[in-house]
Amino acid sequence: MNLEDEMYRVMAALSAGDVPVDFKGAMVLHAFLYEKGFSETAIRPTRDIDANWLSDTPPGMDEIVRAFQQVLDQNHILFTVKYFRTYGDGKSAGLDFCSQDTGNTIFTMDMDINRPEAGVRFYAVGNFRFRGVVVEQILADKISAISTDKVFRRVKDVIDLYYLSQCFTMDSEKVKAVMSQTGRSAAGFDGFLNHVEELEHAYEKFRFAGGSEKPIFSNVYGKVKTYISDFLPKM
Repeated sequence: MNLEDEMYRVMAALSAGDVPVDFKGAMVLHAFLYEKGFSETAIRPTRDIDANWLSDTPPGMDEIVRAFQQVLDQNHILFTVKYFRTYGDGKSAGLDFCSQDTGNTIFTMDMDINRPEAGVRFYAVGNFRFRGVVVEQILADKISAISTDKVFRRVKDVIDLYYLSQCFTMDSEKVKAVMSQTGRSAAGFDGFLNHVEELEHAYEKFRFAGGSEKPIFSNVYGKVKTYISDFLPKM
């Protein structure tokens, strides 16, 4: 079982278990792209899971670890869960999933606590079925991220928007409504629009592991700029 399958196995177990967690981020995007016919080698790889814990009372980190470990043990998944970062204002919880044989971290999870969501659906990758956010929320999160000067550190979001531009017709008004519902917004896109050379430099430094195909920057930039045109400042 490869690393991505191991992560999907954990996500499926947690979705089926008594744990109030939904998933988002690259692993959900990959599942959506697989539905649309993308191959694994055509998508940038990832080594972490993004999640959101939803409960009436904010949990303690030990409570989260116990809940996760119980589900893994019940499903004979041989990882030990540890936390390396507690959550707080503007900061997600960080969890390590470690091999029980070696103690080495195999992958990590970044988890928000009670972040507003626009809706979830079930995704399936092979035999693994899990609960993830709708694609409109993925779009809202990524467009919001690249609209600020964080774009130079968020090249992966530009790449993901390039993938989505090839397989999903975006309803801009629906995505704007999701932004409002989840507390996101679009800034001025100064870095994306006015510092293209700097963005290209950041793109060229971004490494694709595992033999995945890295598209040409000019193709990525042009398609993404057209795809998100309804969010860009009017000239």
